[in-house]
Amino acid sequence: MDNIIVNADSMEHLKSLDDNIFDSCVTDPPYHLASIVKRFKNGPQAKYGKDGSFQRPSTGFMGEEWDGGDIAFQKEFWQQVYRVLKPKSVVLAFAATRNYHRMAVAIEDAGFEIFDMINWIYGTGFPKGKNLLKPGHEPIVMARKGVNKHLNIDECRIPYADENDRSGWHKTGSDGSKGYMGTDTFKIRKIGAEEIKERTKNGRWPANIIHDGLEDDWARYFYCAKASKKEKGDSGHPTVKPLELVKYLVRLITPKDGIVLDPFAGTGTTGEAAILEGRKYYLIEKTEKYLKDIKKRVGKPLLC
Repeated sequence: MDNIIVNADSMEHLKSLDDNIFDSCVTDPPYHLASIVKRFKNGPQAKYGKDGSFQRPSTGFMGEEWDGGDIAFQKEFWQQVYRVLKPKSVVLAFAATRNYHRMAVAIEDAGFEIFDMINWIYGTGFPKGKNLLKPGHEPIVMARKGVNKHLNIDECRIPYADENDRSGWHKTGSDGSKGYMGTDTFKIRKIGAEEIKERTKNGRWPANIIHDGLEDDWARYFYCAKASKKEKGDSGHPTVKPLELVKYLVRLITPKDGIVLDPFAGTGTTGEAAILEGRKYYLIEKTEKYLKDIKKRVGKPLLC
């Protein structure tokens, strides 16, 4: 299959696809932070202009009505994703902290097994209200269709800053032996019948935390800041994810030459990431105004 971009409703388009065709799914669904849109966008409250009680939420998160539905919370949608993914494939889906559970339950009810959650932690941002905490992380659901073969661990190891960065990672074994984790002596841990070397000369084992450089101690985790104004460009999309983050996620769960599905393509970050990581993409985006951003990122015309 070639790289493909489709302008369509993701639920309806997925229904038209064959079973078991994609190798992974990396996606950033609507967070549905303004789901009040569905209730009030056609009601009298939405017509009160600037003085209306529901004027702001009736327009959706940051004025985007696509955030106001509930597709990411629908079991039926994730059942379609489950159907088109190959057995042993993995899904990574971003969510908001306050309603992560709604999406996670829908994914699980669709047949996926949730086997972890990645936390993307950042220091920038601001509270959305005077009585709210400042957001400092976004959870990413990590689910699989059956038991996946292997994650691409070695492609995603965290490089050591220098030789001193490895200091202090020593362990005393059950036999009294000592060795430095990450050098030539390893702690061996059994998972089933396999032995996993937890520290190697090639870098640290990838963790389920991603950060944006808060402190030096965070250097043992993958680093990725939020998307800059330059990266966002003139797209106008309010939730653009940084390319380096999506590249890392695509690399982690998609086999070489595999096809990654993104049913909420936005500005096409997943497509660009797939190209740069030597993978193929299948992008679905319903909102027409973002198509020019996708084409700019991947340099490919629309399929339909």
